[in-house]
Amino acid sequence: MITKRQKEILKIIVDEYIKTARPVGSKSICEKVDCSSATIRNEMSELEKIGYLEKTHTSSGRVPSEEGYRYYVDNLMEPKKMTGEDMLKLQTIFQNTSLELSDVISKSVQIISEMTSYTSVVLGEASFDNKLKKVEVVPLDENNLIAIVITDKGYVEHKNMFIEENISLEEIKKMVDLINNLLGGTLLNEIGEKLEFEIKPIIGKYVKQHEMIYNVFYNAFNDFAIKSTVQLTGRSNILKQPEFDNVEKVRNIIRKFEDQDLISNIQEDSDDINIYIGKESNIDEDVTIIKTGYNINNKKGTIAIIGPKRMEYNRVVALLEYIKENIER
Repeated sequence: MITKRQKEILKIIVDEYIKTARPVGSKSICEKVDCSSATIRNEMSELEKIGYLEKTHTSSGRVPSEEGYRYYVDNLMEPKKMTGEDMLKLQTIFQNTSLELSDVISKSVQIISEMTSYTSVVLGEASFDNKLKKVEVVPLDENNLIAIVITDKGYVEHKNMFIEENISLEEIKKMVDLINNLLGGTLLNEIGEKLEFEIKPIIGKYVKQHEMIYNVFYNAFNDFAIKSTVQLTGRSNILKQPEFDNVEKVRNIIRKFEDQDLISNIQEDSDDINIYIGKESNIDEDVTIIKTGYNINNKKGTIAIIGPKRMEYNRVVALLEYIKENIER
């Protein structure tokens, strides 16, 4: 059972470490708690035994453990009011009546990413109501080409495609013309279904090696559909955090940010704001994800902020609550 004084000390250590990213020693705690340095050190040792603090190799100070952060979030964290500056920046988005809902969501989380220096993620239909505007192909050599998908909102995505030797570029272009003529204006996440039921039955009339070409484009559009429901902003912000100054750590986290399937799993079904720390995040043991689900006119989605475990929890929770309240209103 953690005592009242231990709670106070743990809260001071977490708050201080979030601000400075440096281990917290007993001397700095003495300035805030009416106890001797020896008493503080004893209490820190007890908190370490419980599993709420860890000792680093480079200092006699302590840092919060994953369990310490969890106890802090569940029991000690105090709500933080948004600053007038933060509110003003977001209000410029919410009061812009010319913006569509998907743009309001994406722009507001982009602002949060800039304000906090964390990475933001939007998942769901409302994150990108993108419709196909045009498909183009650019040959690289006899067996490889790049397919470029352009949407009505200016979203551009490309994919390298391998083509069998016996398929001619002319036949590929016939398929592209067919897609542009029949599927222009279709939501990206509906293209796979339309390819199956509208293009597949007639493709044989226009394209000779239709089966192989169809499969190549069907797989490509499935990948595009997944990407069209994921918006990742500020992925390089994680590099600004001192926890990620190790080259191997940086490579690992960037690799994970580029894994569309992994990022797609951030989806949150709960309407509450939930905090997933370290291993709970299912992304990386060194990060925290704070996220919430939303449901607007039967369009479900997720807004998430990814940062280090040493995240400014109460500020991010306040910002997410504010965004959620405004987009649902």
